[in-house]
Amino acid sequence: MEDEIKRKEDYDAYAKLKIVRNPDGSLTRPETYPLSPPNPSPSSPGSVLSKDVTLNPAHKTWIRIYRPPNPNPTRTLPVIINFHGSGFILLSAATEPIHKGCEDLALQIPALVVSVDYRLAPEHRLPAAYDDAIDAIRWVRDESDNDPWFGSADLSRCFLMGNSAGGNIAYHAALRVVDLQAPPRFKIDGLILNEPAFGGVERSGSELRLAEDRVLPLPVLDLLWQLALPEGSDRDHEFSNPMVGGSVGDRAGQLPRCLVTGHGQDPLIDRQRELVRMLEGRGVHVVCRFDEDGYHGIEFFDQEKGQELLMDVKDFISASPE
Repeated sequence: MEDEIKRKEDYDAYAKLKIVRNPDGSLTRPETYPLSPPNPSPSSPGSVLSKDVTLNPAHKTWIRIYRPPNPNPTRTLPVIINFHGSGFILLSAATEPIHKGCEDLALQIPALVVSVDYRLAPEHRLPAAYDDAIDAIRWVRDESDNDPWFGSADLSRCFLMGNSAGGNIAYHAALRVVDLQAPPRFKIDGLILNEPAFGGVERSGSELRLAEDRVLPLPVLDLLWQLALPEGSDRDHEFSNPMVGGSVGDRAGQLPRCLVTGHGQDPLIDRQRELVRMLEGRGVHVVCRFDEDGYHGIEFFDQEKGQELLMDVKDFISASPE
């Protein structure tokens, strides 16, 4: 424990993340990746179409919708509502790797993809991102009929998907939409949680084993939760630790089928395995894809791993629910 405290004191997590905390509590964020504009009229006939739609003007939130080229008129498309990662505090739906990933989803599944640009912490701490997720789900349920791109959509096959912090958002949004569904027309058919971010006060084995991980060292993990959780909360808050239950967490047994993916060299892997055990114990059908190789976020840097994830998602979406 003393060694852990010393490491944290010596480590500048703000510098690692390239962020600066301003006197008013806001962050100055790095321009790590360029932003990609939407492409509603691509020059290439085989390109994915995309456009931005305002979600909540008061919150300055919006969604980016992706449509595969030349959809088959005899087949309907599933809908994937996607939440990007980066610790609840960084990036945007327009960030280049996020944009490219959604284009790949739309093209290869194929599917209509709705990528949510939610509010970031610490300016907007949790549950702000969950509230924005609900706004996006409501939009798909109530407003998408007015959008011609959704003419081929099957709203009874909606999936919530997220990477890292986005997986956390997808999970908590799913817990909150149990009462929003209107089957058979609108249904959340499954969750796709890629390397979902969860935590807890007591260190997991993988957090201790990978305390000095080059992607998510312990001081960075702790800082991300400190910036994202409600003021005065610790990592055993229900937003971070799904094992504690709580007013919403007790609904976990009502969740639809889930795909959970992770990698053995990710400090979060033990939390993800614990989540799977909890969900299975409550009767949820879970498909696990845990690879002993690989690190957190590897699919953004390793093309082969990225393609494996796409195939896992495609197989999960095409499978009939039990």
